[in-house]
Amino acid sequence: MIPEASAEFVSVRRCGQMEEVLDVYQRPYDPLRPVICLDEARRQLVSETRQGFMDKNGVQCIDYEYKREGVVEVFMVAEPLGGRREVVVTDSHNSQEWAKVIGRLVEEWYANAERITLVQDNLSAHRKAALYEVFEPKRARAILSKIEFVYTPKHGS
Repeated sequence: MIPEASAEFVSVRRCGQMEEVLDVYQRPYDPLRPVICLDEARRQLVSETRQGFMDKNGVQCIDYEYKREGVVEVFMVAEPLGGRREVVVTDSHNSQEWAKVIGRLVEEWYANAERITLVQDNLSAHRKAALYEVFEPKRARAILSKIEFVYTPKHGS
């Protein structure tokens, strides 16, 4: 649920707020300067413990018992105006995993882009320093230099 549209939620501040996000979303499409949205979610993995079957009347019968198979983190990278989406699944969610996704975003998926506007929430794992923990300094700096970070307000992603 979107919180009350308070002054803090709406106004442009150092960490970014909804006005800044909406301004970015109004930009015309430019493949050399794409606007990319990134979000992630934790998902439980399950498997079926029994096979379903079809009864004599053609009704599909399913047993909803399942086995827990662990948890993964799903990173969704979307370029709405470009009609592109990339999904990355990792075993854990931490700043290093985020940095690896950002590295792929800049170096693989959008290698020809001049500048990438990245809209994301202000999660503690979204640390620019993590790029320096994962990559050599020169490479980390090159990745960061191609990104304009725009942060959504709390509860606004």
